[in-house]
Amino acid sequence: MSRTPKPLPLTTTQARQIWLHAQRLDQRAPFGEGAQAVADAVAHLGYVQIDTINVIERCHHHILFSRIPSYRRADLRQAQSVDRSVFEYWTHALSYVPASDFRFFLPAMREHRREGHRWYASVTPADMRKVMRLLRAGPLTIRDIEDDVLTEKEHLWQSRKPSKRALQLAFYSGIATISARQGMLKTYELMTRHFGWEKLPKSASVKEITAYLLDRALRAQGAVSLDSICHLDAPSKKAVASLIASRVRRGELVPVAIEGAGKQEHWAQPSALETSEGASPDLVHILSPFDPLIIQRKRTNLFFGYNHLFEAYLPKAKRKLGYFALPVLVGDEIVAALDLKTDRQAKTLLMQKWTWVGEGKKTAGRKELKRVIEEELDRFERFQLEE
Repeated sequence: MSRTPKPLPLTTTQARQIWLHAQRLDQRAPFGEGAQAVADAVAHLGYVQIDTINVIERCHHHILFSRIPSYRRADLRQAQSVDRSVFEYWTHALSYVPASDFRFFLPAMREHRREGHRWYASVTPADMRKVMRLLRAGPLTIRDIEDDVLTEKEHLWQSRKPSKRALQLAFYSGIATISARQGMLKTYELMTRHFGWEKLPKSASVKEITAYLLDRALRAQGAVSLDSICHLDAPSKKAVASLIASRVRRGELVPVAIEGAGKQEHWAQPSALETSEGASPDLVHILSPFDPLIIQRKRTNLFFGYNHLFEAYLPKAKRKLGYFALPVLVGDEIVAALDLKTDRQAKTLLMQKWTWVGEGKKTAGRKELKRVIEEELDRFERFQLEE
């Protein structure tokens, strides 16, 4: 009878280096450039979150810029609308995901088609017939529908337009996809017509989806826990835990004990534990608060000793870091949080507040630290303001 191997101890520095390498934030240009770099980055990360907040550039562009120094918004448009290498769907949030992973999302789409969606329970058969008739005629934006009778919202983010609710239900049901975005204006298209399919691909099995969730996390996180694999997806934990145990028995995964993690278990592939040189100490990334390195707050705190505060919805008097603070990664340390705002009319990036955190609080070497951050701020400003 095989025994579970004793966890391999990892310092927080080692754990950080493993995660940064998995996130490809220890290199300057890990994915190259252009639309293919976008496709490769999304495929490696597994998903790139989409969000509507526009204080600075929206997070999907920001996350890609952090890993593709030459990134342009047109690269994502090309990948989504022309190459069709990425598409939009729900992970833990609305995200860009690789088109090659489509079949892993089909069971959720079919469930929504069969049972509806709790956010769009008010959509009537007449609403669906209307938008389907319009969709069959060609691509459609909500602005193309001018004859809706507005209704009351059922929740804060819901549209008052019945047709928009119906389009969103068609989206979650896999009938329609978002073929293009202009800002946050979405163009909907029939899924089969967008991808040139006669019918949808074969769906992944439950077993395949469990393996997909684990493999996606191992690729993008390096050292994983059940919480990090199943972020906002508690129902998947039991099956994922069983698969982890099986892989540990086969020697495909190694239990690791991360400094400060207490009883929380982590695992990694043996190849991920090979010695890494770590990130260059002058490599700077100004990160989105929705970046995969930041979005799981407890994990970020464990690995980096940094508790990020997202304070956009707090009253001004209660904010510590600022309305939309961006963590600053220098080498393998988060050293500052910058509350920035893009003034597009004046064509400038405004510094609302600069907060030193972690190693950045130490006065020794701060002058040089500030210099390399300001150099990256110049590049970040150019990206914010370019058309």
